[in-house]
Amino acid sequence: MEAPLPPRESGQWVAERSRDVFIEEDGVRKVAELLYALRGSEVFMPQGWKKMNPLAPSFDSDLAINWVFVVDTMNFSFWPDRDDQQCTVTHGGKTYSGYMALCAAVTRAMEEGVPITDAAFMASVSEEELGRILRSDTATPMPMLPERHRALTEAGGVLLHHGGSLRQFMSRGDRDAERLVRHIVDSLPSYRDEATFEGKRISFYKRAQILVADFWGIMEAKGEASIPNLDYLTMFADYRVPQALVYLGVLRYSESLLNTLKEGVLLPSGDRREVEIRGCSIWCVERIKTHLWSLIEQRDGQRSEGINSAVIDFYLWPYAKEHSQEMAHIPIHHTRCIYY
Repeated sequence: MEAPLPPRESGQWVAERSRDVFIEEDGVRKVAELLYALRGSEVFMPQGWKKMNPLAPSFDSDLAINWVFVVDTMNFSFWPDRDDQQCTVTHGGKTYSGYMALCAAVTRAMEEGVPITDAAFMASVSEEELGRILRSDTATPMPMLPERHRALTEAGGVLLHHGGSLRQFMSRGDRDAERLVRHIVDSLPSYRDEATFEGKRISFYKRAQILVADFWGIMEAKGEASIPNLDYLTMFADYRVPQALVYLGVLRYSESLLNTLKEGVLLPSGDRREVEIRGCSIWCVERIKTHLWSLIEQRDGQRSEGINSAVIDFYLWPYAKEHSQEMAHIPIHHTRCIYY
């Protein structure tokens, strides 16, 4: 079987054939200017990752690195069926929802003495026990518990073949982002985020790519996490960042798609419209990155070292969370799946 296009090429393939999602070049230039003003700041450095992930262990150890693996393995589908049915987790006096609720639950488990980052525990934990670990403050449990359980036990089994250490597992990628993503996808079926669009097999690999970026971030790009070609990574195509891209005027939805999303229609994984939202998000961030590189080279006379699509995503995702009220009028697409 023909291998799918890599994420960047997939984004371009989709964007060039999209019928309901469009990239606005004026918006590309506007966001590039916004990011240009932040050049040289912590936003684009590994240290910025830890600021964005305050619940992650703050030390370089197998425990901290495996925390990343546990979280990224279950990092999908947090949106509630209804706004008043949020799964929340309180930790350190602060209440979290969505992805951060998962982070809080995993950190809480570690503090309670649950060996959640141990590969043998991951491989053998029961669904009932995982439900207790991910317990919510509210009557609304963490969505898709059976799917999270399958993904975690699969991941634990794979990790056991590498000495129980994500560090050893990732060493198979030879400190190369492309080989790392391929290794993750080949080893872990739950990370195989692929689709077919206009007769072509494509890939997004959101969780595989974010695992590489998170490995880089939690180790502050040191040692085996010093990955020279991190620019291989694209943005991480989910449901929150596309909303921010529409708000910032980089993406535009057709009236038909807007109406569909406003009606709350669930888009199946692999649906043409869902693929267009994700693919165009990837390609428009590539366009932003390219324009930003040009600004830096033209105005500063230097190359844009370290600014890639992954760190742009690391800026856009918290931006979307921080401005959620201002962009509440822009509908988020909803797809229940294990990929994002």
